[in-house]
Amino acid sequence: MSNKSKTNTFPKVGIRPTIDGRMGGVRESLEKQTMAMAKAAADLILKNLKYPDSNPVECIIADTTIGGVYEAAKADEKFTREGVGLTLTVTPCWCYGSETMDMDIHRPKAIWGYNGTERPGAVYLAAVLAAHCQKGLPAFSIYGKEVQDLDKTAIIPEDVKEKILAFVKAGMAAAIMRGKSYLSIGNVSMGIAGSIVDPNFFEDYVGIRCEYADMTEIIRRIDREIYDKEEFKKALSWVKKNLKEGPDTNPKEMQKSRERKDWEWEFIIKMAMTCRDLMIGNPRLLDYSFSEEALGHNAIAGGFQGQRQWTDHFPNGDFAETMLNSSFDWNGIRTPYIFATENDCLNGMAMLFGYLLTNTAQIFADVRTFWSPEAVKKESGHKLDGIAESGIIHLINSGATAIDGCGEQQIDGKPALKPFWEITEKEVKKCLDACLFNHAVLGYFRGGGFSVDFLTKGGMPFTMSRVNLIKGLGPVLQIAEGYSVTLEDNVHNMLDKRTNPTWATTWFAPKLTGKGAFIDTYTVMRNWGANHGSLSYGHIGADLITLASILRIPVCMHNVEEKRIFRPHAWAAFGTSDIEGADYRACKNFGPLYKK
Repeated sequence: MSNKSKTNTFPKVGIRPTIDGRMGGVRESLEKQTMAMAKAAADLILKNLKYPDSNPVECIIADTTIGGVYEAAKADEKFTREGVGLTLTVTPCWCYGSETMDMDIHRPKAIWGYNGTERPGAVYLAAVLAAHCQKGLPAFSIYGKEVQDLDKTAIIPEDVKEKILAFVKAGMAAAIMRGKSYLSIGNVSMGIAGSIVDPNFFEDYVGIRCEYADMTEIIRRIDREIYDKEEFKKALSWVKKNLKEGPDTNPKEMQKSRERKDWEWEFIIKMAMTCRDLMIGNPRLLDYSFSEEALGHNAIAGGFQGQRQWTDHFPNGDFAETMLNSSFDWNGIRTPYIFATENDCLNGMAMLFGYLLTNTAQIFADVRTFWSPEAVKKESGHKLDGIAESGIIHLINSGATAIDGCGEQQIDGKPALKPFWEITEKEVKKCLDACLFNHAVLGYFRGGGFSVDFLTKGGMPFTMSRVNLIKGLGPVLQIAEGYSVTLEDNVHNMLDKRTNPTWATTWFAPKLTGKGAFIDTYTVMRNWGANHGSLSYGHIGADLITLASILRIPVCMHNVEEKRIFRPHAWAAFGTSDIEGADYRACKNFGPLYKK
């Protein structure tokens, strides 16, 4: 599973240095400072942000400063040639607003107006933002808090750095998704609404087309050996060496034979390879004369229906989902593939958002049970305290929980999830050693299979998110920042056995604000909009809010501090005292980013 695929041609950031167009002294005196801002911004981005394949984010600076519409058009031509997906306009001075602005209707946009007194960069910023509002092209406003000297334009203040990076991180996520596919393998799983794949949402809001493959395509490819046979041998050997099979908790009379289980291992390995090949293609299939199958569906994310039509007869998709979502497999350490259990495409989108903002593997889970302090005390005798004193949420799932989620990677000596390029072979081994692969509970999965089982280490910052579709409103995003919680082994075992001890568990406690959906942990659970959620490492709620505003998806619940929220400047026109309501009004007014 290489890091290189047809989906990995990444957009670039276009830097637009705008300038006062008056020749004969004014423009000439500003050329150096203006271009210095552009180069400083490009350098900041290059040194701090990476694409999902580990390469630094590329910036394209316009060939000249932009003093009027001709140079704006020339810059746009260059950006189109170079594959620019978002733009940052920079200036230390007055410029001609509507003549110099970026008029592309789909590229996310931000403007950095230099805070200096000698030239009115702030005046241009305000003027061009007014033009953006009037033309229905929302842009982010970046303006430093402190006044700088005019000859210091190459020095970026810390507050400006923070906003530039926040914008580029979210804007790049939006740009990467555009033109890719979501691959639905199968259809609706057990009546779960999130697995009703709505092409209107995908096309209009995130710029993704929907592709569909029947689950029988997996059987066709396995039966006709449409997979890389050398890779299969390598994968089988790696699985036998590195994965530990856990206890079979099924009643003795239901347990499968060793011969059957060995066959299931071979089948689910082929299944994982096939699902990946369906998503991104595999040039190795050309060596076997399977030219059509080698192409794939250009999918940046996908999902597998599984239950029940598949799992009542064939081994389940748990192993395939876990391995695809993890940052390593038999081919080594590599980028995760976003792949949703039960084809819950809306949770898949939350996973994709989190992945593109962090470059780390995501944890797909059932938002299964709220355990109050009283219930935990009654069941185990243990008193919850600290971050968990209001109760905990049991996040558990048999499927697409990345192995990374066990927490055996480290940052500064603390458990973490990391981008693949920072993961060591030693950490991979520790992750694998922390996991068991238990035989499927046959009451649920009659066809068998194997499910990953681990306990997430406590103390890690996480953000849980979820996209929901509301008739008459459209998509909304839910966000809950919090922490994983450590329970003593005996306490964990008592609570875990009440659900399913064969699946991976994360105990989660959200940060509480005392208001809205975050009065207490029970209120968070009660307001969650569906049965699934996605966990991203880190407190990335602010980045999710920024991305949602670019896509025009309102955020219906979050616990992010107001000072961290960064949305387009136009949102202020819809109200400043009720920013949640303003978000809804702005998203409705401007409509989906890719509306037809």
